[in-house]
Amino acid sequence: MGEVPNLDQLRQFGELVTYQTTAPEQLVERIREAEIVITNKVVVGKAGMDAANRLKLICVAATGTNNVDKAYAETKGIAVKNVVDYSTHSVAQLTFTLLLALLNQSAYYDKYVKSGAYALSPIFTHLDRPFWQLHGKQLGIIGLGNIGKQVARIAEAFGMRVVYYSSSGRNNDAAYTRLDLDELLSTSDVVSVHAPLTDKTAGLIDFEKMGRMKRTALLLNTSRGGIIKEADLVRALDENLIAGAGLDVFEKEPMAADSPLLRIQRPERLILTPHIAWASVEARTLLIDRVCENIKTFLEDENAKGSAA
Repeated sequence: MGEVPNLDQLRQFGELVTYQTTAPEQLVERIREAEIVITNKVVVGKAGMDAANRLKLICVAATGTNNVDKAYAETKGIAVKNVVDYSTHSVAQLTFTLLLALLNQSAYYDKYVKSGAYALSPIFTHLDRPFWQLHGKQLGIIGLGNIGKQVARIAEAFGMRVVYYSSSGRNNDAAYTRLDLDELLSTSDVVSVHAPLTDKTAGLIDFEKMGRMKRTALLLNTSRGGIIKEADLVRALDENLIAGAGLDVFEKEPMAADSPLLRIQRPERLILTPHIAWASVEARTLLIDRVCENIKTFLEDENAKGSAA
């Protein structure tokens, strides 16, 4: 969680013990005496729950709960609560950070000026890295949940047309045009992924799908690694199937030292950030607030059950 200003409010519920990181082999000993466990990505499975005889509640300090064996928790009478819609603005902001950095080549131009090359230029501008404007272009969103909708609103402020693909097949948002995946990929200037990782979305964007995109298109993923096949993405960029990509999430996190993403031929066409989109100070603060709300609700329900008995 890093430095979060409101972490101490968790002390209202009892003794608070925190660990910055927890290896799998440390889990059992660390939660053995706990009644409430708060985890972000640490896996809490059968062995951990069996060892923690006093455990009543697992709070996932995130939206996804795939790191908790929920079915086994239910057999043990252990409640599992997650947090939703705490990072919407943070993730949308980073999505456009990636997009604008890719599109406007800001790192290149900053380096050009600071190198002294601009001071030696015979003209007032530098046109070696052309870019296009977002106004009038199409943004295709894969997964139109809370974050996808916020990205859509920002895109509209830039004057973009917004279309979307429903990864679940259940979303019919009248505000935007819904397309099938192939049509969205082939017609969009920017494709931004905001879907959960499921059986339907794992490996959804592979080399064949990228081949359907415009050669000038940009591909973004700030949702879950594994939706875009990384080796295929590197190949697509190296073979000029698409113009660029920005990723905040990866198939393995932290990324493997031999990841194909680190061997791309033209690294300026790929921007990578270390799963930080969710992590603005405001988002992490709101996350802790909502973890506290989950604990309060759980304890109130437990007290009510005790009174009724």
